[in-house]
Amino acid sequence: MPRWSKTIIAVLLLPVCVGTAEALWMVVQKSGDATTIWVASLAGAACWLVIYSLLPKPMWIYVFGHELTHALWTWAFGGSVKKFKASSSGGHVVISKGNFVIALAPYFFPVYVVLVVLLFVVGDLLWNWNNYLPWFHLLVGAAYAFHVTLTWHILKTKQSDITQQGYLFSAVIIFLGNVGVLLIGVPLLADHVDLLTALGWWLKCTGDVLLRFGRLF
Repeated sequence: MPRWSKTIIAVLLLPVCVGTAEALWMVVQKSGDATTIWVASLAGAACWLVIYSLLPKPMWIYVFGHELTHALWTWAFGGSVKKFKASSSGGHVVISKGNFVIALAPYFFPVYVVLVVLLFVVGDLLWNWNNYLPWFHLLVGAAYAFHVTLTWHILKTKQSDITQQGYLFSAVIIFLGNVGVLLIGVPLLADHVDLLTALGWWLKCTGDVLLRFGRLF
């Protein structure tokens, strides 16, 4: 896809970005009294921020997750991974096919959060881990803070994934991806707003934003 066409798509998606953010804010407000979940998750995020501030950054762990995410999304799109390399100084994967989702997925898909969730689901099915829910939410908060902080850290340097897709297009997709993950994840974890309601709010908010933009022109 030509770079100029991606720029046009990015501009057209800006109202969707606003609508998605508004819908997420509504979900967070409705889930605000889920104190057990929020306290544990925010405590986990705070623990990670202390580690991030005081200790050397675990770049090998981040790079491994970054490249693993490329690989997972390649498999999801029916491709294959021919080479995988990850180290603290960088990494890369050689894949049989690519697209903008595969290229940008590591910047919005929190792979370690997904791994924590999958581990807990399996553990709960096998050993009834219901009593460990606060620890689960603590780890989710820490893993998500890990994703946000280290993604922001590497975005300060030139990334080939970003330059190949274009800065504006990449920014829009990464924003939508991150907010979309929260829009889906918060209802599932907090259990105060069902997922269909959250998606309905997303459609409504996006429609309202488009109407507001339409009135301007």
